[in-house]
Amino acid sequence: MEAIAAAIAVWVLGVAVLTCGLGFIHWVWLRPRKLERRLRQQGFSGNSYRFLYGDSKESTSMSRKARSKPISLSDDIRPRVAPFEHHTVNKYGRNSFMWVGPIPRVFIMNPEHIKEVLNKMPDFPKPNSNPIGKLLATGVASYEGDKWTKHRKLLNPAFHQEKLKGEIRSCGWAQYRGCS
Repeated sequence: MEAIAAAIAVWVLGVAVLTCGLGFIHWVWLRPRKLERRLRQQGFSGNSYRFLYGDSKESTSMSRKARSKPISLSDDIRPRVAPFEHHTVNKYGRNSFMWVGPIPRVFIMNPEHIKEVLNKMPDFPKPNSNPIGKLLATGVASYEGDKWTKHRKLLNPAFHQEKLKGEIRSCGWAQYRGCS
């Protein structure tokens, strides 16, 4: 009787390990390859996916190299602030992608495409943030769907140009820093 229970426990454990293993393979290999194929079909270009790390190693080394050089005020800061992103856009064009681990990061610089993405917010959900970030930073930037729409409508009038001009006039330029 105990032998049967042990055999069932081993079998259940084996199925669980196999399921987790297949899920891991899907996450780190099958899904990224499928996403890469679809991105290329849609006209995007970029580096091929590299197992588990993506472009992280290359990005880190480019960042270290960029920070090691001094920069003058007249220089373009893009290669220093985001060297790998700058390199990717220069090499592959304005519609390109890079890999952050097994997740693609897509660069869209065509105004019509950007407008289409912003008009279809429910089709492009925000990436999941870590639980600590959700506890520390809640607000309009973290909201989605109807809650985001409601809060955006509430905040939108505060940022109209005339309202902002009135705030600056009431404060005065000389007192602008101390204005509250």
